[in-house]
Amino acid sequence: MIAINLLPHREWARKKRREAFFTHLGLAAFAGVALAGVVYMGFEARIAVQEGRNHQLQSEIAKLDQQIKEIATLQTELDALKARQDAVQSLQAERNLPVHLLNELVRRLPDGVYLRSIKQEADGIAITGVAQSQERVSELLRNLSTQSPWLRQPQLIEITAGTQNFTPGGQRRVFQFALRVVQGKSGA
Repeated sequence: MIAINLLPHREWARKKRREAFFTHLGLAAFAGVALAGVVYMGFEARIAVQEGRNHQLQSEIAKLDQQIKEIATLQTELDALKARQDAVQSLQAERNLPVHLLNELVRRLPDGVYLRSIKQEADGIAITGVAQSQERVSELLRNLSTQSPWLRQPQLIEITAGTQNFTPGGQRRVFQFALRVVQGKSGA
């Protein structure tokens, strides 16, 4: 006998294929969502790591800014100390200047010349005195201009003739002079 299958096998096959398709579609969607979740979590982890680095960099930048401010204050303190040191060195260098100047005047003063006043004016010195002759005043000017490292550029301001009492009953003719010299800062 001939067996005839009257059951709708084609519909069952279609139904099985449709079920298999939806099963595979569901598995593919689940796999896609799982893969997207893994990728998302990976990116989130990388973002969190980078944000941690950024936060660390910002804290280090803040520390460096603080150190820069400290360095700037230290630099101003250092500049102030250098200025004080320069002032002290300048005072040290000029401390013995009056002694050198007076010593030079004594060395360069020829016989017969007497000083009445020595007055410091800025970087110059005004000298007034009395000499026995005009030649003695000229000799003083020569000595100051050529031989003195502490006194330079002597300029005769005025010279006048007059008389002066030296002893009771004795008068002598003298020359009163005023001159100006520039003081040197060092012995060189």
